[in-house]
Amino acid sequence: MSQENEDVIKVMIVDDHALFRAGVRTTLSIRKDVKVIGEAENGLQLMNMLKAGTIPDVILLDIQMPIMDGTATLPEVKKLYPQIKVIMLTLVDDQAFVTKLMELGANSYLVKTSDAEVIYDAIKTCYKQEFYFNTLTNQALLNSLKQKTVADSLKSGNEDAELTEKEITVLRLMCEEKSTREIAEIIGQSPRTIEATRDKLKAKTGTKSTAGLILFAVRNKLLDEKF
Repeated sequence: MSQENEDVIKVMIVDDHALFRAGVRTTLSIRKDVKVIGEAENGLQLMNMLKAGTIPDVILLDIQMPIMDGTATLPEVKKLYPQIKVIMLTLVDDQAFVTKLMELGANSYLVKTSDAEVIYDAIKTCYKQEFYFNTLTNQALLNSLKQKTVADSLKSGNEDAELTEKEITVLRLMCEEKSTREIAEIIGQSPRTIEATRDKLKAKTGTKSTAGLILFAVRNKLLDEKF
């Protein structure tokens, strides 16, 4: 059996425009390894569906919606269902907003004009590797770093966190978009050990998401210049 057939990724589309939801659903319907299991018009409807037991692997979450928008919904999903990957969708290419959402736990950020292949690739990558980087997310994270003053840096209580060589290695591999399984194979330890190291990294650096860890890594010059 091929790798593509081993897992069917369950997706939910949350957007207040029925035509957009229908378009994404149709686009994804041709993929054998992705299945749309539900749709919602706003965050409140989504949360009710999750509580009722409809649990996806990945949520495509629009930012601007009535009743409960994506910005309010994201932290709630991450708090109650941390295993769910959330890809934020918007018409606005706002780098400051991208950084904010990723620090809140978003796994990626796409403009709604992204083509079908990009959306599909983001879904698969987030599902397998937790985080999907693209030009928009990378530039937003780097610009955020440039805008931080020395004073801001000094105010961050965990900037001087002391990491072991193993932790630095894991962090670098995470920033190279390696999956937990790939990191485990490279280092020669179990995936469970790598997950424990990742949790320890978040605790030491005072970050809550992969995006936060990447910001820490870049700010402390732990990565190659190519990042």
